[in-house]
Amino acid sequence: MSQAVDPKLLEILVCPLTKEPLEYDAGAQELISGRAGLAYPIRDGIPIMLVDEARKIEE
Repeated sequence: MSQAVDPKLLEILVCPLTKEPLEYDAGAQELISGRAGLAYPIRDGIPIMLVDEARKIEE
């Protein structure tokens, strides 16, 4: 069961590499950084903002 992420938290989170805003993918429970090509996982409603934990994505 996925938990909702606080919208206020989503407004202030940025990619640790690019420092740019992230896109929330509710279906995949990930925060997407298009510029970095990374998807940061959200586990139990908590964004895991570690580059080592991020999944590389193809744009």
